Amino acid sequence: MTSGLHAPPVSRARFAIGDVVRHRLLDFRGVVFDVDPVFANSDEWYESIPEAIRPSKEQPFYHLLAENAEASYVAYVSQQNLIADEESGPVDHPAIDGLFDAFEEGRYRLRREHKH
Repeated sequence: MTSGLHAPPVSRARFAIGDVVRHRLLDFRGVVFDVDPVFANSDEWYESIPEAIRPSKEQPFYHLLAENAEASYVAYVSQQNLIADEESGPVDHPAIDGLFDAFEEGRYRLRREHKH
């Protein structure tokens, strides 16, 4: 018996929790702290992206503790707009110490209490 619902195609996440990444178009970098296999934010958020650059919903989206020259913040970014960070240095974000306990070999290690 089928319900008529179809699962979205399975996407493979290119980045993992603790990876440091950079936005492909905008000037910021961040550390991944969560991954959604497909878009899982509000329609209002999605519609706020200019249509010409709006990413497909059928790809992984990453929650980042992000930084730019002016501020630290949380970002939600599609896989197509992220690249590995070549800087290889730590990210300056006040929430990092609450989620991660070490920065080694260009990535963060998740604190034991946050692993599941």
